[in-house]
Amino acid sequence: MRLEEYWGVGPKTRETLVAELGRERATRAIESGDVRELATAGLARGRATRILRRATGGDGIDMLATSDARAAYKDLLDLAVEHAVTQRAADRIRVLTPLATRAEMESRLDDVLAARDAWAALDEGNRETVLAAYERYDDRDESERAAVETALALLEAGVDSGPFATIAELDPETLAAAADALSAFENDGGSGRLVRGADDELDRLRDALGTVEDMDANALELIEELRSDGVRDVSQFREAFEDHLLSETAVTVEQVRDAMPADATDATDFVGGTLRTLRGDLTAAIDEREERVAGEFRNVLEDSRAAIDQAVEAVDDIALHLSLARFALAYDCTRPTFVEGESAAVSVVEARNLTLASPVTDAKRTEVEETVQPITYALGDHGVTDPTAVPGSTDTAPGRQRVSVLTGANSGGKTTLLETLCQVVLLASMGLPVPAERAEVTPVDSLVFHRRHASFNAGVLESTLRSIVPPLSSSADGRTLMLVDEFEAITEPGSAADLLHGLVTLTVDRDALGVFVTHLADDLEPLPPEARVDGIFAEGLNPELELLVDYQPRFDTVGRSTPEFIVSRLVANADDRGERAGFETLGEAVGNDVIQRTLADARWSE
Repeated sequence: MRLEEYWGVGPKTRETLVAELGRERATRAIESGDVRELATAGLARGRATRILRRATGGDGIDMLATSDARAAYKDLLDLAVEHAVTQRAADRIRVLTPLATRAEMESRLDDVLAARDAWAALDEGNRETVLAAYERYDDRDESERAAVETALALLEAGVDSGPFATIAELDPETLAAAADALSAFENDGGSGRLVRGADDELDRLRDALGTVEDMDANALELIEELRSDGVRDVSQFREAFEDHLLSETAVTVEQVRDAMPADATDATDFVGGTLRTLRGDLTAAIDEREERVAGEFRNVLEDSRAAIDQAVEAVDDIALHLSLARFALAYDCTRPTFVEGESAAVSVVEARNLTLASPVTDAKRTEVEETVQPITYALGDHGVTDPTAVPGSTDTAPGRQRVSVLTGANSGGKTTLLETLCQVVLLASMGLPVPAERAEVTPVDSLVFHRRHASFNAGVLESTLRSIVPPLSSSADGRTLMLVDEFEAITEPGSAADLLHGLVTLTVDRDALGVFVTHLADDLEPLPPEARVDGIFAEGLNPELELLVDYQPRFDTVGRSTPEFIVSRLVANADDRGERAGFETLGEAVGNDVIQRTLADARWSE
C-alpha cells in the first residue's frame, strides 16, 4: 500500500516519512499505530494521532457524526490516558476508535475485563513491582532490552496468569540470556560497540590501551620521571620502564618485551617505539576480542529472537490492557450488554458521568464519598422493567419508546444525562467497560451529539442542521443515536419549537434512538406516540441556599423550570437594599408567597 493512500498522508508528509524512516519502516509504523515513531520522524503528535486513528480504526471514526461527539470521544481518551502505565500505552489509547463489529467489541472487553480482574486481585506489593517495571521500561524508551527485562520482572513477581499468561509462556533462562546479550551492545537490538562490562578480558585490554595512549601522549614526562628515580644506564632504564608498564597497565611481560625496539637510538626513541607497538598490538587484540565476543552475543540473540519478539509484543499488549483495566477499575466500570437486530436500545442503571466522577486510585481502593448522583435511563427495547431499579422519587420504569424529550429544572442535570449516555455508547462501541451498574447498548453507525450553543445566528442554525440531519436522514436501519441539547438556543422559540418537533418526528420515522433536551415541551404537543416526555425536578433550597435537585428523571412526566428557587436565592443573598427590592419585584412576578415559603423551608431545614 502506498503511503499516500493512508488518510492524511499527502506528498509533503510522505516525503518527510520516507526521508526519516524509509518507506517500509513508515508503513510499519502506521499499520502498528506507533505514534512515537511518526513523531520522531517530525510529525506533530496530534497529526500523527489523527492519521493513525484513520489507519487503524477504519470507518469507526465516522461514527462520530458531529464535532461535539468527537470532542466527547477525545475527552474520554484523555481520561483513560491518565491511567496509562507507559507512554506507548498512552499513544495506543489515543488511537482507539469505535469498532466495526460486535465480535471486536466483545473481544476487547474480554481482554480489558480479564486484566481488570487480575489487577484487582494483586496485592499492593505486586502492583508496585509491576508499575516499577513499566516505569523502567518507559525510561529506557521501550527498547528490546527494556521489554525483556520487564518480562523477567513480571515473571519474578509471579504475574503470569489471566491477561499476563503470554508472559508465562516465555522461558526465563532464554530471556535472561537475551537480556545479557542485549545489554552488551551500545544500541538496542544488538548493534554498535560492546559496552563496558560485556566482557572482562575486553575491558582489561581497553583499559591497557587507554593507559598506554596516555603514556604516549606524555612520553617526555615519563622519561624524566624514570630518570629522577636514579636510573643511570640503559639496562636500568629498560628495567624501570618495563616495571612501570607492568604496574600501570594490564599487559603481560611478554607483550612488553616483544614491543621493545632493539635498534632504538635514545630513550625517547625507545619509549616511543615501545608504546606505539603496544598501542598497535592492543588495538588489534581489542578488535579481535570484540569481534569474537560480539559474535557470541549475536548468536545468543539469534537463538533468542523469537522469545525477544514475543516478550516485546506481550509487554506492550499487557501495558495497553493494564492501562485500560486501571481506568475501568478507577471508575468502577462494568461490561455492557449489546442489543442488536430490530430490538434497538440504550439503557443505563446507576450510571455516572465520568467528567464529574472522581476516580479511585490504585494505592487505596477504600470507600469514597459518592459525589455524583447515579441515574437510570432507557430508550427502546430495554430490560429496565423493574421500578425498584430506578432510584429517586419516581416509582415507574421507563417506557419502551425509542425517543424521549427531556425537560426540567435549570441546572438540573439534563445536559449531564446526555453526556453520560454519550460516554456509555462511545465506551461500549470501543469495546471498553462503562460507568454503570449495568447497561444495554445497540452499536450505532452514527452518534449525533449536539451540545447547547447559545447564538441567534443564521449561520449557526444552518451549520447545526447540516451536521445533525444528514446522519439521521441517511440511516435506513435505525442505527443512529440523537442526543440534542436545547436546540432552541440557536433560533427564536417559535421557529425552534417547529424545527425541534420536526427533528423528533424524523427520529421516530427513521426508527432511530434519541433524547432531546428542551424547555419547550408544551410547544411540541402533540408529539408522535412513539416519543415520551420525561422530567427532572428541583426540590427546593438547602440551608446554604443551594438548589436541591433530584437528577433522576421521572418518566412520562413534564419537568418544570423552577425560577422561584433561583429568585428566592437572589432575594436572600442580596446585600444592597435597592438590589434586593429589584429581586423582590421579580419575586412578585413568579409569586411572592412561593418565594417566602421557599425561604422559610430552607431556614426550617436547618
